[in-house]
Amino acid sequence: MNDTSRPAAAPAAIRVFIALAPPDDAKDELARALAPAYAAHPGMRWNRIEDWHITLAFLGELPVTVVPRLRAPLAELAAERGPLELSLRGGGQFDSRVLWSGIAGDVPGLHRLADDVRGLVKEAGIAYEGRPLRPHLTLARARRGDLAGVPEAAGVLDGFEGRAWPTARLHLVGSDDARGPAPVRYRDIESWPFTGTGPGAGTRTGTGA
Repeated sequence: MNDTSRPAAAPAAIRVFIALAPPDDAKDELARALAPAYAAHPGMRWNRIEDWHITLAFLGELPVTVVPRLRAPLAELAAERGPLELSLRGGGQFDSRVLWSGIAGDVPGLHRLADDVRGLVKEAGIAYEGRPLRPHLTLARARRGDLAGVPEAAGVLDGFEGRAWPTARLHLVGSDDARGPAPVRYRDIESWPFTGTGPGAGTRTGTGA
């Protein structure tokens, strides 16, 4: 008889990214604007609102033993910086497959922050060859064989102008160990407040994308 009382083995690898997260009221504002798209396209693979993030660096699957290397440098970076002022604006699509909302506000500062985050990843000895940053918030993906829903849903966000908000924290995010058809769920591994006295668009020396 199998012993089912043993706890499941901890995963050896975890999917990791570093991100910013809009505050709840800004996400609720966007969700209200999306209501017609939710109703018209319930079959799309809608991301949970809890998982809405602005990704600065997607690291893919890492050994769990490597992830702690990122904690101290990311904490230091957040402590050096003040918040960025951002907002959610409009919507668009990638290849009729991915629905997103755009990012407005201090976009140059956002790029500099992403460059510094990516530099810290490399300094921590983690290989990183990510794509250039295209600031956005991923909202949904098309189901296989249905490429009409994403462009139509993007049209719902034409003219959407969300309120401005300050970035509160820098998030180190990891996936659960779900495999198969179940959607991947994300959780904060750790996050750090932006508490620096300098501007959010400040720069560091010796780092880069």
